[in-house]
Amino acid sequence: MGKLGDMANKAKEMARSHPDQADKGVERAERMVDERTGDKYDSQTDKAADAVRRSYGDKDKPAH
Repeated sequence: MGKLGDMANKAKEMARSHPDQADKGVERAERMVDERTGDKYDSQTDKAADAVRRSYGDKDKPAH
């Protein structure tokens, strides 16, 4: 696997180890995109945030 794949795997492992911190980052990123786009893509950012949360195992957190 290349460097990018290795970095992605390390990031996922860190998120699994610290799901609360990872969730704060996901929420912050989702909110920033929604603010910058005037909520134009809100449903897409909700789906993306859910997908990210599933990737590190935080399935109980709903999208905002």
